[in-house]
Parts: sequence; C-alpha cells; structure tokens
Amino acid sequence: MSGKPWFSYDMHYSTLCEVYEELEKNPSRLKKTEILSEFLKKIKNEKNKDMIYLLQGKVFPDYSEKEFGISEQLCIKALEKASGISSKEIVNKWRKIGDLGKVAEETISRKKQNTLFSNKLSVDKVIDNLKKLPELTGMGTVDRKMSLISELLTSASGIEAKYIIRTLLSDLRIGVASGTIRDAIVWSCFGNPEDDTKQEIKDAKEAVQESYDKANDFALVFAKACSGIKHLQDTELIPGKPIKVMLAPKAVSIADGFERVGSPAALEYKYDGFRMLINKDVEGNIKIFTRRLDDVTKQFPDVVKYIKENIDAKTFILDSEAVGYDPKTKIYKAFQDISQRIRRKYDIERLERELPVEVNVFDILYYNGKSMLNEPFKTRSVLVRKIIHQKKYHLQPAHQLITSDEIEAEKFFQQALKDNQEGIMIKNLNSPYKPGARVGHMLKYKPDDNEFDLVITAAEYGTGKRAGTLSSFTLSCRDEKTNTLLEIGKASTGLKEKEELGLSFTELTNLIKPLIITETGREVKIKPKIVVRVIYQNIQISQNYESGFALRFPRITHLRPDRNVDDIATLSEIKSDFKKFELH
Repeated sequence: MSGKPWFSYDMHYSTLCEVYEELEKNPSRLKKTEILSEFLKKIKNEKNKDMIYLLQGKVFPDYSEKEFGISEQLCIKALEKASGISSKEIVNKWRKIGDLGKVAEETISRKKQNTLFSNKLSVDKVIDNLKKLPELTGMGTVDRKMSLISELLTSASGIEAKYIIRTLLSDLRIGVASGTIRDAIVWSCFGNPEDDTKQEIKDAKEAVQESYDKANDFALVFAKACSGIKHLQDTELIPGKPIKVMLAPKAVSIADGFERVGSPAALEYKYDGFRMLINKDVEGNIKIFTRRLDDVTKQFPDVVKYIKENIDAKTFILDSEAVGYDPKTKIYKAFQDISQRIRRKYDIERLERELPVEVNVFDILYYNGKSMLNEPFKTRSVLVRKIIHQKKYHLQPAHQLITSDEIEAEKFFQQALKDNQEGIMIKNLNSPYKPGARVGHMLKYKPDDNEFDLVITAAEYGTGKRAGTLSSFTLSCRDEKTNTLLEIGKASTGLKEKEELGLSFTELTNLIKPLIITETGREVKIKPKIVVRVIYQNIQISQNYESGFALRFPRITHLRPDRNVDDIATLSEIKSDFKKFELH
C-alpha cells in the first residue's frame, strides 16, 4: 500500500466488513456508537469521506434520489457468474436462510472457480462500482450492471460478498440509525461517551444534528465536524436541495395546545393533503420535494406554473401542503383521492386536469439568499403573506387565526372540519423552524384522532375467494430509541374488493410482492417500505406483539406514498395514546 496507513481511502473492504460484523453482533446502541466512533477516528484525516455512506448501506447522501436498481434475481445471477454455483442451488439456499447476504457469504466462500485476476478488494473499488450502477441506462443495462456486481463478487471473500449483496438490496442489517451515526461523529470529533453530560458535548451534538438537518449528508457533516464546531454552524441551506420538514406531535385539546405552545398562538388549518417543500434556486429553477425528500417536480407542472406566476422572490424554500379538489364542484378531496399524483410518472397532463391541487403555504425557510430558520414564526408568517399573490385553487397562504381565546379557536377548528380538512395546527409565534424535528412548539389537533401511520412488515395469503391475494397485514411502529420496528397488530379490514372503490386487496398485494423477503406457508415477511394509514378503536396491552401493545379493530384506510419508515408512529406515541384511553 506504498507506505499509506491502513485507514487510507483505499483501505481493504474487509476492514469495513469487520466493522459491520461488530455492529451486527452488538445490539446495544451505546456499543454500536462506540464501535462507529472508533472507526471514524481512524478515517477523520482523510479528504474523501464517502466511506460514511457505506455505514448507512449506500454510496450517496440521503437527499440523493439515485438508486442501485438491483433486484434479488440480478444478485442471484451475479452470484452464479462469480461462483460457478447454479442459480437453482442459490435460490434453494435463499428460501431456507431468508437472507441473500448470508447465502452470498456461503456461496463465495466455497466458490468452484477463481479468476487469476482476483485482487484484494478495496473500499475505493466497491464505491466506484456501486456509484456507476444508477448511471447505466438503455440497451444492455442489465448485463452491464451484472458485470459490475460480479466483478466485485469475484474479488470478494465470503464476508465481503455478504455485505456487498446486502448493500445492493438496501438491507445492511447492522442496526445503525441516523442518530447513532450522529452520536458517533460527536464522540469521534469532540469527546467520549463519559463526556455526554458535559455542556460542550451537548452543544456539539446539537450542532451536528442541525448541520445534518440542513444538509442531509453525513459525509459533509463529518468533514465539518472534523474541522470544529464553528464549521458545523456554518452549514447553509441550499435552495434546490431537499431538507427534512419540521414535524408536530399531537395536542389532546385546544386548551392543551394553548398551554403547551403559549398564548396567544397561531392557529392554521391542518390540511388533508401532502407536504410540499417548494424551492427556487439562484438560477430560477423550481423544484418540489415531498417529506420523503422525493423530487416530484415533473409530477406537478401546474404547481410550478403557480409558483412562477404568483411569488415575488429571487430564491426561497417554502413549506406547504397540497390539497386536492374536484375540478367541477371545487369541493376539497381527501388525501387518498389525489395521492396517485405523487406516484405517477405518466399521464401527467390528464391527472393535472382530473386531480388538480391547491397549494397552501404556511412557512418559509429561506428567502433571497438568507436562511429564515432562526427567525420567529410570526416573522416568517408575515413574509409568506407578503410575497404570495393569493389565488384560490392555485396558491395561497394557509388559513390562519392568531388568538388566545378558546371559544374563537373552537370556531376556527369547526370551520376547518366544514372545509373538509383534518383539523388545525397550533403554533408558538416566537418559535424557530427545526428541520427534521418533532417539536413541541407546533402541535396538531384533530377530532377522534384514533389513527396512526404504520408500516407493513408481514402479510398472509387468504383462502377461498381471496386465495392468491394477501388478505391479512402485520403492522409495525418504530421504537425511536433503538430505531427498530415493533409489531403492534394485524389488519384485514378497510380494503376494497374492487380497485375502483379505493385501495384494494389486489393493489396492495401487487405492491407487496416485489418486497417479499421470505415465504413460509401462507405467510410472507416483507421489506418495510409500504406505509399505510390505520384507524383503530383503542389500544390495549398485549404480550402477542413486540411493542407490548395491540390496536383493537385496526382498519387500513389508504396508502401514504409521501411517507417513509422514519415517519411512522413511534412507540412513545403509542404509549401516549394508550394513556389517553386509560384516562377516559
């Protein structure tokens, strides 16, 4: 290695895999953070920080929409090519083990053929090959992708093959969440675990989190942290680059809302739509992102037109909610009626006519070259109303009432419901904007709020008229402390028999099938990708599910394509709602 230290950017991939192994076998978040921080200390002097992406099972920052586009079948073919072992034998092992990564480890460890050109695999080579995958298009794409993968597998050891395959399938299985990486960066650059109670470490943790919330790029954040806390604080918002939205916990009542955010407060409609972060960069380009950081600009040419025609600003980042309405009656529609506009990439003009949206802007994060994050909400709110030329059914500021009167607030709440919206938001007038945080100075209040967004983690095929179709779905919440998914119930009602009537068993089955990991009898385990809205009667304690709770009479009402696993209900929210039912 020409005298270079072992931790240089062309370190052996096996060294990183040893870190993966340590992380996988240590369930403790504290221990994981310690393992990661020791590794980061060894690479902190390197100019290229792309290795930190591999710790997340990717080679691009979180804001990137680039995907490997690799299926299990393509991985199996690449394994066959690299090992000489038949795809039939590989598939049989996969069905028994349920982890294609472990199958790859076993397969490569006893491969029948070795190439004379097999070299010790470097991190540099792995990153280089993986970065090429999303760029391949056109004729011969599959063959070229397989060639890049099999090249890595041919040079890989068994353990390296395991993590190459898991990375390709976005299923690293090392239990490292963004919070763990954040704390590891803090420990590696500013102190040790025993220093966690010190104010300077608390400040460093906040600075790392705020830098990440603005950048959505741990490589950039790590590089800044290596240079000191001041560099972290210099992280800037960049219009055109997605950031995470600020989230709101629930209020039990309007009185509870006033007590928690202060009085007077700003009340705004909680729209029954989906979040849109609307950007205009220095070159005048408009970009629209969902709360999942997906770029949906092409899906909403109508919104782009509204923005260009009705906003006076050179650059900005706006937080808003898009609400659908009937083009004939002008009556506002529920989210599920227009959610297909997020997913569709074809028939855009037809959907624009049939499913129009109105954009309601309620916050501004960046304006004419300046971050607005630390400005009080009342200042940001006034600016929103100053720069928007209001046009109903196109673009307008969110409906707002500033009051300390509960009776007046209740009337505003009832009007929101009459206007077919979900409820109201209750906001502190002096609060900053915290990207990615679930803050206490902004609350949501809805009537009979017995609903959660949950992720489907397993399902079961039906019998009789539903044979061949999944008809029972296991729902999971998220433990925010360990970032693990915990089962909380099964739902088999709420779906329709026919697709034209709403979300159907057939539609959900078709979405789930490509995500199946293992199949045992009628039950399938799936990758946690599909988020659904679930309503329920109440919550009870249960030993049948890992969460310790069960939803009574859960019903799936619709898909939430604008949300990912990080957005689903947390265990603490489940516990909070359980206490609410106990009190009543």
